[in-house]
Amino acid sequence: MNRYPLWKYVLVAVAVLLGLLYTLPNLFGESPAVQVSSAKATLKIDAQTRDRVASTLQAAGIANSGIFLDSNGVKVRLLNTDSQLQAKDVIEKAFNPDASDPQYVVALNLLSSSPQWLTSLHALPMYLGLDLRGGVHFLLQVDMPGALTKRLDSVSADLRSLLRDKNVRHAGISREGDRIVIRFRNGEARDKGRQTLENEQPDLLLAEQGEGDDLRLVATLKPAAIKRIQEFALKQNMTTLNNRINELGVAEPVIAQQGADRIVVQLPGVQDTAKAKDILGRTATLEIRMVDETPGAVEAALAGQAPFGSELYVERGGRPLLVKKQVVLTGDRLTDAQPGFDNQTNEPAVHLTLDSPGARIFKDITRDNVGKRMAIVLIEKGKGEVVTAPVIRAEIGGGRVQISGSMSTVEANDTALLLRAGSLAAPMEIIEERTIGPSLGAENIAKGFQSTMWGFAAIAAFMIAYYMLFGLVSVIALASNLLFLVALLSLLQATLTLPGIAAIALTLGMAIDANVLINERIREELRNGSTPQAAIHTGYERAFGTILDSNITTLIAGIALLIFGSGPVRGFAVVHCLGIMTSLFSAVVVSRAMINLIYGRRRKVESLAIGQVWKPAADAGAATVN
Repeated sequence: MNRYPLWKYVLVAVAVLLGLLYTLPNLFGESPAVQVSSAKATLKIDAQTRDRVASTLQAAGIANSGIFLDSNGVKVRLLNTDSQLQAKDVIEKAFNPDASDPQYVVALNLLSSSPQWLTSLHALPMYLGLDLRGGVHFLLQVDMPGALTKRLDSVSADLRSLLRDKNVRHAGISREGDRIVIRFRNGEARDKGRQTLENEQPDLLLAEQGEGDDLRLVATLKPAAIKRIQEFALKQNMTTLNNRINELGVAEPVIAQQGADRIVVQLPGVQDTAKAKDILGRTATLEIRMVDETPGAVEAALAGQAPFGSELYVERGGRPLLVKKQVVLTGDRLTDAQPGFDNQTNEPAVHLTLDSPGARIFKDITRDNVGKRMAIVLIEKGKGEVVTAPVIRAEIGGGRVQISGSMSTVEANDTALLLRAGSLAAPMEIIEERTIGPSLGAENIAKGFQSTMWGFAAIAAFMIAYYMLFGLVSVIALASNLLFLVALLSLLQATLTLPGIAAIALTLGMAIDANVLINERIREELRNGSTPQAAIHTGYERAFGTILDSNITTLIAGIALLIFGSGPVRGFAVVHCLGIMTSLFSAVVVSRAMINLIYGRRRKVESLAIGQVWKPAADAGAATVN
């Protein structure tokens, strides 16, 4: 009756073992580290960079406990904070000899101190949020009117090209606020223009105004188009911010949308507010220029005698390249950039999409410069770098451009990302900033840990005193619930915040409630005259329905918080929902497995160690006390 099949015991044992395995990394703490990442769009971090960091530290006599390469750069784990600061200074001097033009970002960081064998099993510690680790918080306001103005200017240029191509005569196109006004001298031309725009520009809402020879066609963006432009601007800005924040070495940054036009950026562990503001607020622009291929010109430029009208840049791989100063096309005309493959050679390529004026300009340039090289330059902080410099094979029209040749799949992805999100889609302004010191974060961790520990101790004391052996089993099940919850948060690489710690403490109180229901149900069966074995079986079976109902209703509330909440509310909801699921398993399955091990092997059980079982007064003489 009260015996589990072997597979259930194995399931519980495996669950506890995995819980221990994925909880362990949180017990080792963090060690000081230094991260080296690229400060240039075209400078790649690879194994050679890692070896260079190792040799630099070795020459300086600075010991370390590991150097490794990951997607964010080279990371060096140091023995203490003193060696961390020394290593940062040494690497900074070796990698950035010119402080005015840094090639690399050398940032302080913290890395998990858990053993390598745990890391190889993907057993990683939870990330700590801003309120627990300290760091900086920014609230950025995206200039949505600026994004719409930029789009309207682009549409105005598109309309000029469109009406010229369709031979529609007009008396001028101008932007007046959020409207584009097209003037005509006669009604026939206006009707033809309206028909053309309705067919070619579905995002515009057209209205006729004026009389006589001053006829106007007023175009405004449709609400759906405005919403799409704003969403695109917000999404691209968030992507760009995420790329830039990698340079700071932040383990788990939070970049989230708040409302329709704001972005929240939280950088746990970063204390240098000025540096963070500089990286978040910098601007970047893309320019397309022709390469100066005059024989001997590169050598002359390297000697300090650059030809008039040309500039010396560095191509990917460090090769010098002479580029003409005249800008053929800017990144404003680029609407999309996606990695792909060349249809003819099947080599990795980047596919670009230009707007109408950009397509016309590009067609003219490629027609006149077949066989010559064209450079795509990314300019940031007044300094330019050549992302790629392909050879023009033929005239390219239609607004779809392909860049291919001598690039890997990874390089094609990187180039597309640079072209697509190298600059902000709309200006942003920091309207709020807060700095949380590491000492305050440590204090929050200590208080959260103490509250959880004392809450657990109080629950354990009450349960053991009131339910004796069954109370002890409930406490062990509660401990396993805490183990499973921490392991799940670590496995999912969730970010633990102060509201998350509050959710853990609340989960402990809610989880023990299930065991109280089970124990009281068993007591009730004993009062009704059931045998101990039957009382255990019936108690668990009948209490399960009540436990399931109460947890489902609480889970619904938690899911609602998760869907509609944001920031700290979502952090609370994640831990709360996971805690409900782990408590169901620990309170029912784990505790039942232990009770079955204790009582299920006996053929005859005289009494249960479940505390005082109060019976009605008429049967008081037959009460069972254990």
